[in-house]
Amino acid sequence: MAEIIDTPALLLDRDRLDNNILRMRDKLTQFNVTLRPHVKTNKCLEVTKRLFADGRGPITVSTLREADFFLAAGFTDILYSVGISPNKFAHAARLIENGADLKLVLDNLECACLLADFSRSRGQSFEVLLEIDCDGHRSGIVPQSTLLVEIANLFRDSGVRVSGVMTHAGNSYNSRSIADIEAYALQERAAVIEAARLLNDAGFELSIISIGSTPTALFTHDLSGITEVRAGVFAFFDLVMAGLGVCNVQDIAISVLATVIGHQTEKGWTMVDAGWMALSRDRGTVQQYVDQGYGIVCDLSGQPIGDLIVTAANQEHGIISSRSGRLESVPVLPIGTQLRILPNHACATAAQHAGYHVLTEGRHLDYWPRISGW
Repeated sequence: MAEIIDTPALLLDRDRLDNNILRMRDKLTQFNVTLRPHVKTNKCLEVTKRLFADGRGPITVSTLREADFFLAAGFTDILYSVGISPNKFAHAARLIENGADLKLVLDNLECACLLADFSRSRGQSFEVLLEIDCDGHRSGIVPQSTLLVEIANLFRDSGVRVSGVMTHAGNSYNSRSIADIEAYALQERAAVIEAARLLNDAGFELSIISIGSTPTALFTHDLSGITEVRAGVFAFFDLVMAGLGVCNVQDIAISVLATVIGHQTEKGWTMVDAGWMALSRDRGTVQQYVDQGYGIVCDLSGQPIGDLIVTAANQEHGIISSRSGRLESVPVLPIGTQLRILPNHACATAAQHAGYHVLTEGRHLDYWPRISGW
């Protein structure tokens, strides 16, 4: 990486990225399912194109800004995976008018009534997936609830059609073993299958049975009855995924390039110019077996340096020290030394930056911009 890059900067190892994508593709080829990757992790056209063999395919987004951006780039089959709210109905309608095959998500009767009214008043059709709560982690309707049928019935005389169900096994991120992840994968599948059966028995034909979680997708043994898998962080991976045993540290494709700017020798501290504005405040590994602070410190080749981590972060300052706290284990890193810091949460860290400095075999290759906002 001979080119001088102002730090902090977001690096993307293209070779690791491609290997991670291939791993997910290879896993899912044994099942008759579609990969609908979540692009909220990368928010980048060049990365998203690499997720598909032909450069295009169905995607999942977390913002309507993402939907606008990727529709303009030719991605038409889009699932907006955050529960829709009334202030976004008109924006969703514009996306459909502009050619998007857009799917919306909701999980409550109140929003369903408002969407039905909007659909009637505008003469606008919408396709909806009902969100299922498979593990009590976040939002969604429990799979046994009669509310599923009640919502679907409410839409009968409107332009809204319930075309499927979806869920996300968020609790898989709290797993303590691969066996835990496998159990969450079974639970995730069972929840949407049960919900789909309830709707089918009530006379509703569903075309989409959607699940999505990188850990469960990579360790599932049974996707019968599932039509698509949504996952996103698998392309980059991060320290949370490594802590779960889903990947190795050497698989993590993004890192933050930082420069040593000072020392507090008596404390065993090395100061770098990457604080939480560059790394994010995410401390996702704090509840895992090994707390990685704000990130593992690596040399320019991406290899971890001893047990160095970023133990504290101010806005523009990162403090590097030994995980063990032993002063004697802290190597001398001269002023100007450049380091790569692996992130806890790829989505959060990438969101701090405007784009990726792309590397291949350690050489600077290109710059790929990201989008941001809602």
